[in-house]
Amino acid sequence: MTEVTPAALQADHRELISELSGIVSDYPYVDPESTLTVLAGDAAEALGRNATPQGRRERTGYTILLHATCWYVAARVFNKSLFAAYIQVLDGFRAELDRASCTCPASAHPVDLDSEYAVEAGVSMLTEAGQAAFAEDGGLDAQELAAFGCEGFLSDLADQALDRMREAHRELFGGIDVSHLDAQFVRGSGSLDIVAMQEAIRRTWENNTGPVALWSARRWLSGQVREEERIGLFLCMWMGIAQTYEGLPPSYARDLAAAVDTIDLDASCEHPQHPWSAADSTVQSRYRAVVHLYAPQDHPDTPVPAELSARELWECPVQYAQLARKALENFKGWRTMRGGGDEDWDWAG
Repeated sequence: MTEVTPAALQADHRELISELSGIVSDYPYVDPESTLTVLAGDAAEALGRNATPQGRRERTGYTILLHATCWYVAARVFNKSLFAAYIQVLDGFRAELDRASCTCPASAHPVDLDSEYAVEAGVSMLTEAGQAAFAEDGGLDAQELAAFGCEGFLSDLADQALDRMREAHRELFGGIDVSHLDAQFVRGSGSLDIVAMQEAIRRTWENNTGPVALWSARRWLSGQVREEERIGLFLCMWMGIAQTYEGLPPSYARDLAAAVDTIDLDASCEHPQHPWSAADSTVQSRYRAVVHLYAPQDHPDTPVPAELSARELWECPVQYAQLARKALENFKGWRTMRGGGDEDWDWAG
């Protein structure tokens, strides 16, 4: 009597499920960038094989997998080439899919797929044996299994993934528009409202620290700043850099780095100390120091002692150099934490 071998995933596919599950759960034990680059490359190789049953299985599996992992790429990976690879292959699959061909009953498509379950489903769909094992393990009937390969379902996944990848690409690498902040920070006279800028930076829960820093950098680079506003504007930019603990993406870092690059790092002076060194490294202490500098009658409380409050100390080139060196350290930290190369960040850093 011949023994029937139960359906099972091949060993490399079991390993792939484990690797991708670690990534989408945000606890990777392999290098996410290289693993996802290989995934996108394998998916690209499957394009054009749609004429065969195996090709259609691969299209199903890779569409599900790219959808399941695109959220990680968008949030954690700073590599333009990987973004381009995802977008290209998703566009390719989408062009092969006909949403109108869907004949599934209402509510037949899988909904709200948990990311790890989606990884298991996607890898399993790549082969006939994997599909059989997935159906057996999940107790799926033929109709439920077929829904994973429905072109209407896959079209929705591809569209969602493409939307997320394109949006994230704009946020990470594109041009960020912060011109709306002109109305908040530029008075009718053309002077800057440094206190309003500080109020905005202090409201960290509004996620506006980065935009305020970017606006400050662009204003600095434009030269539209009065002499008495220079240190306040630079400190607003610097605070945005220092207080963005998770780091800002390349779309912000380009202009921030260009503004910092205008500072002479070799400046020297005979001052034993400068005002900023007296402020604790807290949002509140820094806020108090700057608003007192620009509106002492309204904000009399300051951490800066009287002997360090002279304007010449605030404006000393060495203080600018000290701030710039600290900002450069932060930039390097962002690069280390977020990854990517010079071609992704657009500056040598």
